[in-house]
Amino acid sequence: MKSIGLKSLRFTLTTAAALLCLAGPSQAADKVKVGMLSTLSGPGAGLGIDIRDGFNLALKHSGGKFGGLPVEVIVADDQAKPDAARQTADRLVKQDKVDFMTGVVFSNVMLAVGKPIFDSKTFYISANAGPSQLAGADCNPYFFNVAWQNDNLHEAVGKTVQDKGFKKVALLAPNYPAGKDALAGFKRYFKGQIASEAYTPLSQLDYGAEISKMRASGADAVYIFLPGGLGINFIKQFVGAGLSKDMTLFGPGFSADEDVIRAVGEPMLGMFNSSQWAHDMQNPVNKRFVADFQKDYGRLPTLYASQGYDAARLMDAAVRDVKGKLDDKTALRKAIAAAKFDSVRGAFKFNSNGYPIQDYYLRVITKDAQGRITNRTLSTVFKDHADAYVGECKMPAL
Repeated sequence: MKSIGLKSLRFTLTTAAALLCLAGPSQAADKVKVGMLSTLSGPGAGLGIDIRDGFNLALKHSGGKFGGLPVEVIVADDQAKPDAARQTADRLVKQDKVDFMTGVVFSNVMLAVGKPIFDSKTFYISANAGPSQLAGADCNPYFFNVAWQNDNLHEAVGKTVQDKGFKKVALLAPNYPAGKDALAGFKRYFKGQIASEAYTPLSQLDYGAEISKMRASGADAVYIFLPGGLGINFIKQFVGAGLSKDMTLFGPGFSADEDVIRAVGEPMLGMFNSSQWAHDMQNPVNKRFVADFQKDYGRLPTLYASQGYDAARLMDAAVRDVKGKLDDKTALRKAIAAAKFDSVRGAFKFNSNGYPIQDYYLRVITKDAQGRITNRTLSTVFKDHADAYVGECKMPAL
């Protein structure tokens, strides 16, 4: 038998110990890195800014830490351009090696950035975009959404318009994945006549032709999904053309939240809309969120801000529950799915496809006791509502 020298034995033992360490239990990270890729310029900038500001407020509330670890947030503007967003997402996961990604507003951007993020085994916590593809056949173990699936708010309005007895509705949405999901969701619950249906470019701000068609359609109600600057321009033009005298205007919260109200003002009064959240919800977490958001930013938060806030709170809870061991992807996914955090909406839970099961509310724009034009919650449209695509999700393993 060949003998082993003392130096060789020491080397062998040292190497074995090193290998054991590498194969041993995961070690806690020294910090958490988050890639905040959002729309911070152009007509949709207000949405991305609110997501970012809500996220930062939650981080402030947690002392600048997630699960006790310091947090570094790398902020980037996706410009609402899928190609530019994909390149930036690739850099964030490969060069910056972020632990989480979040922030995307628009679904066409989300579908573009998904592959590089998921391929890098980085968890994406959506604070807005909820495309049907990622809820159904293309569901992914690295994708979770704390907001909603794209169809959901529109389904709530479709049911409301149906229940209120309207017979003919004119529909308008942008021509991109969330626009298609929006009107599909509305029509899933509204069973009356579609008097007209139009899809416009995401860059369009003049709706004269669409308003003329609505006037000629004989509709008794109009449903729009036009977020941010799109909704601001349409509502001003709709009311200015006198259509609000003969047609009742409905929209999701995206087209009737505080960002749109601030820009449009009194013409918004009386508009019905849906949301999974409202600033007048009376749970302790929401009260603190709304009060501190107004104090820090000088404006009422939108649903986008509430979703950014909850995205950060979910990350905080997940890092806490895995004790900072972010390289244990199986444990981290389990911790995210458990969603052991207090949401601004109250109770919160994920479905098997990583989308929420939650309540949806009807709101109306009115004047509050302070004379502000704002939303007031009227009623619950859906209780524990799941999206329509979860049955198509065959969740792959990590």
